[in-house]
Amino acid sequence: MTDPRLSDTSVFPDPVYKHTVLGPLFDGAKDHHAAGFRAIDRAHLVMLAETGILTAGEASNIARALDTIHAQVDPAKLVYTGEVEDYFFLIEKELKSRLGPDLGGRLHTARSRNDIDHTLFKLGLRERLNVLIEKALALHRALIDAAEREKATLIVAYTHGQPAQPTTFGHYLSAIIEFVGRDIERLFDAYGIVDRSPMGAAAITTSGFPIDRARVAELLGFAAPLQNSYSCIAGVDYITATYSALGLMFLHLGRPIQDFQVWTSFEVGQIYVPNSLVQISSIMPQKRNPVPIEHLRHLASQTWGRAQAMLGVMHNTPFTDMNDSEGETQAMGYQAFESAWRVLDLLASLVAQIRIDPARVAANISRSCITITELADSLVRREGLSFREGHEIAAAVAKAVVAMSGDLGSDGYAPFAEAFKKATGRKTTLDQKTYAELVSPEYFVAVRARYGGPAPEPLGAALAGYRQDASDLAARHGALLRRQSAAAHMLDERFDALKGAA
Repeated sequence: MTDPRLSDTSVFPDPVYKHTVLGPLFDGAKDHHAAGFRAIDRAHLVMLAETGILTAGEASNIARALDTIHAQVDPAKLVYTGEVEDYFFLIEKELKSRLGPDLGGRLHTARSRNDIDHTLFKLGLRERLNVLIEKALALHRALIDAAEREKATLIVAYTHGQPAQPTTFGHYLSAIIEFVGRDIERLFDAYGIVDRSPMGAAAITTSGFPIDRARVAELLGFAAPLQNSYSCIAGVDYITATYSALGLMFLHLGRPIQDFQVWTSFEVGQIYVPNSLVQISSIMPQKRNPVPIEHLRHLASQTWGRAQAMLGVMHNTPFTDMNDSEGETQAMGYQAFESAWRVLDLLASLVAQIRIDPARVAANISRSCITITELADSLVRREGLSFREGHEIAAAVAKAVVAMSGDLGSDGYAPFAEAFKKATGRKTTLDQKTYAELVSPEYFVAVRARYGGPAPEPLGAALAGYRQDASDLAARHGALLRRQSAAAHMLDERFDALKGAA
């Protein structure tokens, strides 16, 4: 039988492969990674010159050619023709056309598309993480500002979808502040994994040339090179860490967003959304639809879903170089960032503008008897009862007040006095004024002055801590941005110096 390789007259690329794979990959590279390609070429060239792998003259000619290519080739206008395999080979073709095949091919000394690709993807993720962290920090600050503003504003807190206890909106928002802070920390943890340069790993085992991996990492603004060269190419934990942290943030944010949706409903109505964030019905003139909250909910879910999809693509893949983690998968993941940014911007704006409707809160507190727990607690402290005795008396009072559709504070004293005498065989020492104070929502909040509670002292201390946390997180991110900016400036200086070298 004839070996099919000997009679194969086909020419690369197959037109269907070109249309379905190579073309989309090329478009993705030029749209998302052209700036990264340029930075990697420049940093690698500087390193080749500094280590003596290329002469000063060779490096100077290549540097000038790269600048010419950058000036003359607009990635946005490129159309894939199939003449070259991908964007990398297009740039190499342009170099060779200007410098000849020998000198034009020297830039690729001691590197591979493998280490280039993962460096590109890390640069792309780092850029998006910078935006994401900046917007998450802005939401964090907006939540702190809102919590300060609303630290004494009463609301109804719910458990299992039912009114449970009074607290303040500032206390509720503080719970969101805490998990957003932890989510930002997780983003920084992922950032630390992204922030290691694969350049110099080459195909998978580094190179016999005396390359300086740390120098390239420095010029590209990375914290350091990723040490193991196999891991540089095969380890995708920089992807899974990033999208795990991203997904968790929006899974978490979806929960208070759902609360806001319920709390703006006609039946609950404890949150008022201003007209600027309300859409009207096309047919029902009475409707005020806080539609932005619905958009927040589905965009948060889309972000989580896209992040989960990235993890799914990584699942059950071989621990080696593979296309599963590369161009088109990276582009798919960028969609998660795009929806994430929209959620963070809109949620920060919403939190800054919504207000609590005190009349609706007061009405809901009154008809739900949610301060009754404090009556039971107070009977323990003031009347010397066991909690179970106090609980049973309080339950009887709540049942009687609900039956008469009354108010716990103004209508509950008589049922209370009767229930107390029946349970203990004596009269209560509490008069009506004291009783009314004990079942008021203001007292309920004020007496909960333990660490983490809604009373002014612990909540004020918490808010001061959140402010410091926000400042520390912003400073941490600022240091990363300054390092990257300084690296970009250093790279420009060293590259420009190369162009003038003899």
